[in-house]
Amino acid sequence: MIDFLWTTLAVSMAVQAIFFAFAAGLKTDKVTDLSYGLTFVLLSAGLVWATGRTAPPASILALMVGAWGVRLAGYLLFRILRMGRDKRFDGIRERPVAFAKFWLLQGVAVWAIMLPVSLWFGAPGGGWGVEKSVGLVVWLAGLVIETVADAQKFRHKTSAAGRDRWTDVGLWRHARHPNYFGELLCWWGVFVFAAVDLGPWALVGVAGPLTITALLLFVSGVPPLEQSAQRKWGALPEYQAYRRRTRLLI
Repeated sequence: MIDFLWTTLAVSMAVQAIFFAFAAGLKTDKVTDLSYGLTFVLLSAGLVWATGRTAPPASILALMVGAWGVRLAGYLLFRILRMGRDKRFDGIRERPVAFAKFWLLQGVAVWAIMLPVSLWFGAPGGGWGVEKSVGLVVWLAGLVIETVADAQKFRHKTSAAGRDRWTDVGLWRHARHPNYFGELLCWWGVFVFAAVDLGPWALVGVAGPLTITALLLFVSGVPPLEQSAQRKWGALPEYQAYRRRTRLLI
């Protein structure tokens, strides 16, 4: 198992280094989010190739990670091509050292989130049981919620009515960040799917969903979006009413 952890870390960092060289050289934001989702796809495919495990549990677990990564990478690439630039990197993309820190942290984050998957492919594995069915259903629910929420927000923000207004349509009527709720469901579903076969290593594997939960709730997900929304619309009574009646995540 330990060998798989070092290998996936090395691959994750290598992918970030390649994309960083391209992004820093051209001072572009167009591949930053693409590399994130793509790294998950490459790691899941690489684990299948390295182990030669193609039985249903292995194939489905790899497809769960791969499908999530392809959807996210495709959506974020489409979005950045429409937007032209990512405001998060204003004042950073021109500073190679500061820009490199983002890629370094992204590589480590991908590796940490993938822990239950990497550990599972390094374990003997097991047959299909109720835990795997539960994990698959939770993952599928998360993927649907995240996909629908992203589509609703993009359609709203690119409409004339939504350019200067917060998103409060569809799933966004019920939660301020339903896309993140869906993303968390995906990764907790992956963990449930894998954990039954990990034994004591499940205590290490749980760091995966805990990492993405911490990142979304306390670091790079919810906080900057909430702060940005407060700066834009915090003085509007209608926005404050939306905040009071709408849950943060669920």
